Amino acid sequence: MASQKWIVSNMPDLSGKTIIVTGGNSGLGFEAVKAFVSKNADVIIACRSLDRGEKAKKEIIRFFPNAQITVMELDLSSIQSIYSFAAKFKKNFVRLDVLLNNAGIMMVPYGMTLDGFEQQLGTNHLGHFALTGLLLEFLRKTPGSRVVNVSSLAHKQGKIDFANLLYVGGKGYTPLKAYGQSKLANLLFTYELQRYFEKNNIDCKALVAHPGVSDTNLFVHIAPKWVMKLIRPVFKRLTQPASMGVLPELRASVDPEAKGSDFFGPDGKYETKGYPVLVRSNAASLDRESAAKLWEASEKLTGVIYN
Repeated sequence: MASQKWIVSNMPDLSGKTIIVTGGNSGLGFEAVKAFVSKNADVIIACRSLDRGEKAKKEIIRFFPNAQITVMELDLSSIQSIYSFAAKFKKNFVRLDVLLNNAGIMMVPYGMTLDGFEQQLGTNHLGHFALTGLLLEFLRKTPGSRVVNVSSLAHKQGKIDFANLLYVGGKGYTPLKAYGQSKLANLLFTYELQRYFEKNNIDCKALVAHPGVSDTNLFVHIAPKWVMKLIRPVFKRLTQPASMGVLPELRASVDPEAKGSDFFGPDGKYETKGYPVLVRSNAASLDRESAAKLWEASEKLTGVIYN
């Protein structure tokens, strides 16, 4: 591939391309939207709050007055909301070049989605699984389309516990364990999705990225606010800004040399910081039996069947 110092200027012109960014109103998603519109893409900010989405749009338009941005409501913790989003998208758009499944929650206390799923798996994996399936017809008919999922270094500590996948009643739940499971699920889904595309001769690639350790609002649940305030200076030195953390997602989304199942992450020590390069996921993420089993469970839980 090209230079390891891959940055936004390496991105090709995206005129005529339609891109969805889930969670595009803040953090990594916000940076992704900025980068995409800087290269002339039409971008949909898909987020829970229309107000926050519109504020993000206004801020981006200050820098890019000609930006084509549409804000659409999407709550990934609600299957009904995902169906509603997909229906509205179908009415207003004719193609989908990149579906960037960026949104996520991290290490939150035990809770359930509106559909009764443990909320980290429900939001980070099941929501995006359903969304991708409902938009599949657009991915099929758009040549060279891509689905990019966002995992984490935490996948290395993840384990898919099919006997207790949803931590019913909070049994066995810890925030880190559930987060690791959801991020491992992102990888298993990506690799199984790529096999699905190949098996069905669909001109679409499934790729995955992780941002290293990036300074975003995902860290709000790691420690009490007063603790985070005390350690903020140290925390800043250990992390990279969102504008760097987003680069692996961007490269997976637009690098013309990227292939299906490619995994991008930072090139620095332990993959915590740096410029985006190809990285390797752990052995558990490559287990085809687990991937197939998770796919089957995801279809059953969400009711979204890939045809």
